[in-house]
Amino acid sequence: MTSRQDTLAGLRRSLATLEPAGMELAPEARFTFGIAGLDAAIGGGLPRAALHEIFAASAADGPAATGMGLSMTLRACGRSRSLVWVRQDMVAQETGELYAPGLADWGADPGRIIMVRVRDARAALRAANEALRCGALGAVIMEPWGQPEVLDLTATRRLAAACARSGVGLFLIRLAAEPVPSAALSRWSVRAAPSLPLEAGAPGHPVFQLDLLRHRAGFPPRRWYVEWDREQSSFREPALSRGVVSSPALRPRAPAAAARWRHAG
Repeated sequence: MTSRQDTLAGLRRSLATLEPAGMELAPEARFTFGIAGLDAAIGGGLPRAALHEIFAASAADGPAATGMGLSMTLRACGRSRSLVWVRQDMVAQETGELYAPGLADWGADPGRIIMVRVRDARAALRAANEALRCGALGAVIMEPWGQPEVLDLTATRRLAAACARSGVGLFLIRLAAEPVPSAALSRWSVRAAPSLPLEAGAPGHPVFQLDLLRHRAGFPPRRWYVEWDREQSSFREPALSRGVVSSPALRPRAPAAAARWRHAG
């Protein structure tokens, strides 16, 4: 089974190299995680103008998925450009409202976040498609709840096409959902992981178990443990006592322990 998967992954990578030279991305058209091994494993980074999916590994990992989605968005758009965050009301009811001082502590400027609250997934799709028409944005976050039928393969193809036209990336944070066929360029699963406390027992930096589930260029599934450094707006290898290595994403593992902004909609 492993040999077959390796063969298919190699074929996909080979096909990806057959794209016309004009389709190759310049370094500035990609964003990186800031961890050399991880970035190398996905071809030097992820395209900015693309659709990326971030799934919560379990119901308890919703906040971790949201944090990872925001961190990836900040890596993609930097600190100087605004982003639109489209959030379904049900997400706030189930996981809590976003907190501006907390966003600032994460490294995001709440004044550059345009919040759009919507009732259902259909409205979220409309809002995200509209936001993706604005090439001045750094990125768009879309946070629907559950497994809505309207968010199907056709809908994600339209979102991916909108990203390509405007040059603006879309980060689709999926809570209470399972992966289904989509046009996302990359798909990730996120789980909260332990971190070392700081001095005087203060909470440590956020650490995530990050699984690459799928990449359209054929890079194989892998697992990493990453830590978010808000001061540098970058990921790094966690300062854990155990060794940190990447591994196949499907290897079984016990569950880990788990100001202001502009508003529209």
